[in-house]
Amino acid sequence: MPLAVGTDAPAFTAKDTNGNTVSLSDFAGKTVVLYFYPKDDTPGCTKQACSFRDAQAEYLGKNVVVLGVSADDEVSHQAFTQKFNLNFPLLADKDKSLIQAYDVDGGGYAKRVTYVIDPNGKITHVDANVSTATHASDVLTALGL
Repeated sequence: MPLAVGTDAPAFTAKDTNGNTVSLSDFAGKTVVLYFYPKDDTPGCTKQACSFRDAQAEYLGKNVVVLGVSADDEVSHQAFTQKFNLNFPLLADKDKSLIQAYDVDGGGYAKRVTYVIDPNGKITHVDANVSTATHASDVLTALGL
């Protein structure tokens, strides 16, 4: 069961698409959309990632950071990013520590769950019923943006 609204978002550090170290604390003062997805370059995950890609300017204009997370490694994330021209970081959670901390373990992969984390590190929205094609606009709507 996903973490509840009002919960402090678990701190994390992970490698992004380019091998850079990324921590939740890097985004203090910003809203973070942390979306978990099962696997790079699969139909539903591609639709979901492309919806965020297409809405990225809107997110950046509202000072909102989008981070995708799966258990795939950086090499897989790089190929996925290049193939679909993704314009936001994907975090490699090879040891599944983020997947476990955010309670989205689907038995070897991440369940499709999105968390919105406010500038103070609190979870303000949880979406566990994701529509992959419209997810980015659904999250913007939920944020009132």
